[in-house]
Amino acid sequence: MPERQVAEIKTLAEDPKDRKKEEDSKDKPSSSKPNGDKKDEEEELSEEDAQLKAELEMLVERLKESNTDLYRPALETLRTLIRTSTSSMTSVPKPLKFLHPHYPELQSLFETWSTSEDKSLFADILSALAMTYSDTQPRGTLRYRLISASLMPSSSTIPEPGSWGHEYVRHLAAELGEEYTIRQEGEEPASPEEPEAVPVAVPGSIEDLHALGLECAKFFLGHNAEPDAVDLLVELEIVDRIGDLVDENTFGRVCTYMDRCVNLLPPPDDVTFLRTIHKVYLQFSKLPEALSIAVRLNDADLIREDFNTSGNPVMRRQLAFLLARAQIPVEWLYPPPSEDADGEADFPNDIVHCLSNTNLSKFFREFGKELAVAEPKSLEDVYKSHLENTRGGLSANVDSARGNLAGTFVNAFVNAGFGNDKLMVEAEEGSSWVYKNKDHGMMSAVASLGLSLLWDTDVGLSHVDKYTYSSDEHIKAGALLATGLLNAGVRTEADAALALLGEYVTDKSLSLKIASIVGLGLAYAGSHREDLFNLLLPLVADENTSMEVASLSALALGFVFVGSGNGDIISVILQTLMERDEQALGEKWGRFLALGLALLFVGLQDASDATLETLKTIEHPISKQAQILVEICSFVATGNVLRVQRLLHLCGGHLEAVKEKEEAQKEKQKEKTDKKEDSKDENKPDDTFQSFAVLGIAMIAMGEEIGAEMSMRQFNHLMHYGDPIIRKSIPLALGLISASNPQLPLLDTLDLQVALNAIFAMGLVGAGTNNARLAQMLRQLAVYYYKEPDCLFVVRVAQGLVHMGKGTIGINPFFSDRNILSRPAIAGLLATIMAFTDAKAFVLDKYHWMLYFLVTAMYPRFLITLDEDLESLPVTVRVGQAVDVVGQAGKPRTISGFQTHQTPVRLGTTERAELATEEYIPYAHVLEGFVILRKNPGWEDTMQL
Repeated sequence: MPERQVAEIKTLAEDPKDRKKEEDSKDKPSSSKPNGDKKDEEEELSEEDAQLKAELEMLVERLKESNTDLYRPALETLRTLIRTSTSSMTSVPKPLKFLHPHYPELQSLFETWSTSEDKSLFADILSALAMTYSDTQPRGTLRYRLISASLMPSSSTIPEPGSWGHEYVRHLAAELGEEYTIRQEGEEPASPEEPEAVPVAVPGSIEDLHALGLECAKFFLGHNAEPDAVDLLVELEIVDRIGDLVDENTFGRVCTYMDRCVNLLPPPDDVTFLRTIHKVYLQFSKLPEALSIAVRLNDADLIREDFNTSGNPVMRRQLAFLLARAQIPVEWLYPPPSEDADGEADFPNDIVHCLSNTNLSKFFREFGKELAVAEPKSLEDVYKSHLENTRGGLSANVDSARGNLAGTFVNAFVNAGFGNDKLMVEAEEGSSWVYKNKDHGMMSAVASLGLSLLWDTDVGLSHVDKYTYSSDEHIKAGALLATGLLNAGVRTEADAALALLGEYVTDKSLSLKIASIVGLGLAYAGSHREDLFNLLLPLVADENTSMEVASLSALALGFVFVGSGNGDIISVILQTLMERDEQALGEKWGRFLALGLALLFVGLQDASDATLETLKTIEHPISKQAQILVEICSFVATGNVLRVQRLLHLCGGHLEAVKEKEEAQKEKQKEKTDKKEDSKDENKPDDTFQSFAVLGIAMIAMGEEIGAEMSMRQFNHLMHYGDPIIRKSIPLALGLISASNPQLPLLDTLDLQVALNAIFAMGLVGAGTNNARLAQMLRQLAVYYYKEPDCLFVVRVAQGLVHMGKGTIGINPFFSDRNILSRPAIAGLLATIMAFTDAKAFVLDKYHWMLYFLVTAMYPRFLITLDEDLESLPVTVRVGQAVDVVGQAGKPRTISGFQTHQTPVRLGTTERAELATEEYIPYAHVLEGFVILRKNPGWEDTMQL
C-alpha cells in the first residue's frame, strides 16, 4: 500500500498541470452525457458524423413504425446517404459503418414486409449493406440484388449496379462468380444462412445471373477495368458475349488482355477466347489483327474470309505479306470450286507476288547492303583462328575431309541468302569446293548452293543446273537437295522443284531417291499440296521399300502437310507402324516415321486423341515414342500444364530399377542366352521416349515466358538427377525453347555439360545473333577439341549458326511480336533436333545433310518499310526491348532502352519497333517483316501550325 502511494506522488510530481487538465476533460463529457458506455466511440465522432449517425438511426426507427407512408421517404433518404458517401476509396463509407450493427434487425424487418415497390427498394439497400457482412453471410449482396429485381414491377427497372459505386460492383462480381460455380456444380451450400437464398433460385435464374454479369461488365468497361470485365464473363462462361459490350475505346485493351490469357487457359477455352477476339477485331474492321488470330487458329475458312473482306488493294498486300510469312497454303484463299469455278483468276499479280514471297530475295539483299554485310565472309572470318591458342602448330592447317565438310556448312549458313559466297557460287572454274569433300560430303557441298542462293529461284536454278548432269551420284543428289532448299518458303508459277525432283522419287539410286524426297519436303513445307500426297504416300505404304525411304517419305509428308491432320496420311503411317516387323521398327529410322506422323498434328490439340489410342495397341517400344511425339506436337506452344506434368513424370522414371529386375530374371534363366540379347535390344529404344519427353517439355512450354522460365528450372533438376539419355537431351531442349535468343543464364547452363548436343544447342540459341560471348566460347571449345574430330565438327557448325546470314537470319519459330507460331519452322527445328537425339548415327555419320532441315525455320529478322507501290521507304523507327504492358493504366511505353534507326532495320527475337514520328500510318499492326505505310493526312497541317 505505501508503495502505491509513492507511485501516485511520483506521477503528480512529473507534471501536475497536465494531470489536472486530463481529469477536467474526463469529467466534462461524463456530466453532460447520459450514455456513458459509448465514451470511446463518441470521442472519435466529429459533430458532423454524430449528426449523420443520429439521422441514420432515426431512419431505421422509421422503417419499424406501422405508418407505411413513412417508408418510401425513409428508404429514399437512406439510399441517397449511402450513395453519396461511397466516393472515398480509402476507408469504409460512414453510413455502412454506422448501419452495420442494425443489419440483422433490418433483415428480419425485411421478411415481415409485404411485396411492393418499397420492398424492392429496401432489398436494394440491404444489398449494399450486405457488403459489410460478406464474411459471415456469403453472397448476401447478390441475394438481395436478385430479390430486389424480382420484386420490381414490370413497368419500372432496377437502377444499375454502378449507381452504388465501384466497390459494390466488384463485390457483386465476385459473388456472381461464386454463385454460378455452386449452381453449375450442384453443390448445396454448407452454411446455415444459405437456406434463405433458396427462393432466389427461380427458373431461368442462370439467365438472371448472366444479365447481372453483363451489367457489371458494362460498368467495368466504362471505368478502365477491362480485365475485371473479362474475368467476370469467363467465370459466368459467357465471354463470347463481350463483343456486344465493347466500344472503339475499349476493344483494343480487352483483346490484348484476352490474348495474354489464351496461354493460361485449358482447351477448349483457349480456342473460344481466340474466336471471340477475332470476332471483336472484325467488328471494328481491324483486319491485320483478325487475320493473325485466324492464322493462330489455323482455320482455312476464317483466313479466306478475312483476306477477301478488305476492298483496299494496299491492305490486301499487307495481309498477303502476313500470310506469306506464316506460309499459309495459297489454295486456302480461293473460293471452294463449287461456288466459283474461276476463283483462282481473282488475285492480281502484285497480290500473288506478295503471297508467294517472290520478292523476298531482292529485299533481303538490299537489306544486306544497307547493313553493310553484303560482302561474302570467308571461313577464317568466322573461325578467327588467329585468336585461338592452338596447341601443336600444324593441326589448324591440315586439310581434312571432316574439316572441309564443316567448312561447307559454315559457309552455307553464314552466307545464306546472299548468293555470293567464294567457295561455291563464285568459285573459279575447276577449283570448286565440291571436290575438296569425299563421297557423301560432296552431296552436302553441292546442296550448300541451295542455302547460299536461298529464296532466289531464278538465279539459283541456273547455278545448280550444271551439277545435275554430273556422273557422280553424290553430286547429283546434292543438286537435287539444293533445288529443294532454294524453293523453301517461296512459291513460283513454274513449280520448278516439283518438275525437277518428282521424277527422281522412284529412282533406283538410293541417294537420288532420298535427296529428291527430302528436297520436296523442304521446298513445299506447309503447302498442303495434293500432288505431293499422291507422289510420296505410296513410298510409305509399300512394304518392300526400306525403312529409311519410308521414314523420310513420311517426314517429307509431315513437312508438306504440317498441322493439317490429313486423315489419309495418318492412317497409312499407322498401318505401316502396325505391319512392319519388329526389326524394321527397331531401326534408327523409326523415329522419323513417328515424327512424320506427329507433324500432321502440330497445334491440333485434342484432335490427336484417336491416333494416340491407336498407337497404344502397337506392341513395340516405337509406340511409346510415337505417342509422345504426337502429343507434344498437338500441344506445341500451348503451355498446357497437365501435359508438361505427364512428360516430367516420364522423365522422372528411372529405368535402372527395371534393368535390375531383368538382371535377376537372367540369373534364374542363364541357359536362355538369346533372351538376354532380346532384352538388351529392348532396353536401347526403351529409353529413347524419355529423350522425346524432355524435348516435349520445351515444345509445350515455349509458347509463353513464365512456362519457359519454369521449364528451365525443371531442366536444371533433370540435369542433376536424370538418366544419361535425359541429360543428353536437355541441351537440345534448351536450344529449342530459346532459338535465336541468347540469354545469359542459358549460356552458362549450356557450358556446364560440354557435349555434342550442348555445343549444337549453343549454335541454335545464338543462331543469327552474332553474339560475341557465344562466339568466344565456341572459339575456346575449338581449341579444347582440336584433336576430337566429331566435337570439332559440331563446334564449327555451331559457329556457322551463330553467324547465320551474317547476323540477319534467325530461326525462332515465333513471329508477329512472338504471337504466331510458324508451323513449318517448328517442323524444321524438330527434325534437326531429332537427328541429334542420336548424333553418332545421323549427323556424324553420312547424314550430315540433315542440318539443312533448319532451312524451313530460317527467315530474315528485319523490318522493311514500303510505300503503297511496294517500293522501299526509309523512315525513322525506335527499336528496343519489348515490354509487356497488358492491363496497365493509360498508354505506357511498349519498348524500353530504345535506339532510333532508319529503316530497313534488324530486329532481335525479343525486340519491338515503333515509328518515331506520326508522319506515316502503318497498315500492319506489328512492325516486323514487310510493313506498308501510308502518309498521315493530318501531318502536314501540324507542321504548318
